[in-house]
Amino acid sequence: MKRLLLMIIGWLAVLLATLGVVLPLLPTTPFLLLAAWCFARSSPRFHYWLLYRSWFGGYLRHWQEHRALPPGAKSKAVVMIIATFAVSIYFVPIGWIRILLLCMMIALLIMMWRLPVVDLKQ
Repeated sequence: MKRLLLMIIGWLAVLLATLGVVLPLLPTTPFLLLAAWCFARSSPRFHYWLLYRSWFGGYLRHWQEHRALPPGAKSKAVVMIIATFAVSIYFVPIGWIRILLLCMMIALLIMMWRLPVVDLKQ
């Protein structure tokens, strides 16, 4: 029962992480880390798939090994954060929600700025 529950949570986290790639208020990374944790404890097959076959695998392996982002990931994330929040701010007609979105964007950008980057080619 516990194994099945962890697999369900893992797949739900993968789904939410995938949606988080394009939705500004849904974070991708925490859901991917949750999915990796759940699959590591419930299904070696799905854990292997997530780390070596999925679109997110390279980023997850790099994070697990170095606790840092690979080169280029930070700049891509910053561009996506700015683009998705800009679209959201443009389409939201309510002023206080625009300010809230702007504050959230700034907080995310500060968080991204603080994450380390490890270049393995050095």
